[in-house]
Amino acid sequence: MVCQKVVIKNPTGLHLRPAGILCKEAIQFESLITFSFRESTANAKSVLSVLGACVKSGDEIEIFCEGPDEQKALSAIVKIIEDGLGE
Repeated sequence: MVCQKVVIKNPTGLHLRPAGILCKEAIQFESLITFSFRESTANAKSVLSVLGACVKSGDEIEIFCEGPDEQKALSAIVKIIEDGLGE
């Protein structure tokens, strides 16, 4: 398992469009991809789970990847978040 903390930079946080972009990226990997925010854990491959975490701009989340392509998955997810999730 690999993990990394990252700050949500896009101005609107993880609302529907960025959550969809995050999920679309996560689904491409075989590894289990989750993130923790406050006391909750969300499945990065589920739009409803991501939206349910209520992550706002400036919030820090910790991404966890576990599986055969975990390092590649973590790098891709962190990059897409740092690039602003399409915003």
